[in-house]
Amino acid sequence: MDLGIKGKVAVVTGTNRKGAMGDVIARTLAAEGADIACVDIVLEGAEAVAKEVSAMGVRAIAVKADQSKHQQVVDAVARINAELGTPEILVNNAALLEGGGRIEKTTLEAWDSLLKIDLDGPWYWIRELWDGMLDKGWGRIVNISSIAGVLGGFGQANYSAAKAGVIALAKTAALEGARKGITANTVSIGVVDTAGDGPVDPNGPQVGPVFERIKARIAMREFGEPADVANLIAYLVSQQAKYVTGQNVHVMGGLDLFTY
Repeated sequence: MDLGIKGKVAVVTGTNRKGAMGDVIARTLAAEGADIACVDIVLEGAEAVAKEVSAMGVRAIAVKADQSKHQQVVDAVARINAELGTPEILVNNAALLEGGGRIEKTTLEAWDSLLKIDLDGPWYWIRELWDGMLDKGWGRIVNISSIAGVLGGFGQANYSAAKAGVIALAKTAALEGARKGITANTVSIGVVDTAGDGPVDPNGPQVGPVFERIKARIAMREFGEPADVANLIAYLVSQQAKYVTGQNVHVMGGLDLFTY
């Protein structure tokens, strides 16, 4: 199926590790012919991803930006416009997964710093790319949220609030873009193996007794893979999904279902 995005410019944030979510999303869109701006705060990682994307026969650049800082997003968009053209696709993937502890123990700094990255950042990107999409009369926005944004997360008030926020942000963008050719949706994920090709920290993500308990609650009894998310995103940003907007699609393997 031709997804109708060949030659369109896509911005994918959080592309600093080969094999992880942002990389797989970028390569999945590139396979459909989209040109990719690989954005991350870690330039070296984004450059490695952009190099592999370029080898697929599309244009790709690596752009360094700390999305918690509005001016850096403005500067990044200016560079993308100059080198690739006006972006028509935005995938807000970059985020910090870091709870601040229980509500009474969450510091003001932990609250503010995470929301700047996980909520302000996606809004900055939408804001700065919006006019270009309006001018083109075509745009696709996908925010990445989490089960914590849907159900809340114990010890994750800051992260849960931010991830709930990006769902509402996408719905608002969907309303404002509905008659302008712009769609906006959210993909909320459960537990996805995002370790990538780097060394696995034995005390890191998806490892340990907490994650074993989570796996026991997943209806499919297994964690997701980045491709499970990327393939859905490819559809949502396609011409085939022109009538799908304002939705929050769960990719959780049934983690959000009543399981016993």
